[in-house]
Amino acid sequence: MKQFILFSICYLFFGQFLHAQQDKQVWITIKSENLKCWECKEVLDKYLIVENKANLESGIIQWKINLLQGEIKLQYYPDRVSPDVIRTALNNAGFDADTEKATEDAYKKIPAICKRATDGGGPQPRKPCHIQPIQ
Repeated sequence: MKQFILFSICYLFFGQFLHAQQDKQVWITIKSENLKCWECKEVLDKYLIVENKANLESGIIQWKINLLQGEIKLQYYPDRVSPDVIRTALNNAGFDADTEKATEDAYKKIPAICKRATDGGGPQPRKPCHIQPIQ
């Protein structure tokens, strides 16, 4: 009986230790030159929801997009997904990720307002696009 109790205590202790190791969550902030408008936010939100379920093995927990700064802050499990994989996912959605440019095919598919400023996208004079229009 003593061995059973000792075994149970060891099992609980190591089980909690291993579980705590897997629950470590990390935040990363990624800058994107062409993430400035609410429409871009909607496109990226939809893409990340689908991508996270299908290919990122639910490694991304949550994300917050700051349109004024042109950045996305993501919380993820580092044992399931890496920052490079996240940047690649953003590139495949048509958005730049830090110094990595979006893939050409994906970039062509995003709305014109979501293009880089050098390509005529993003906020226009007297037309802020970081606020969703009232319908």
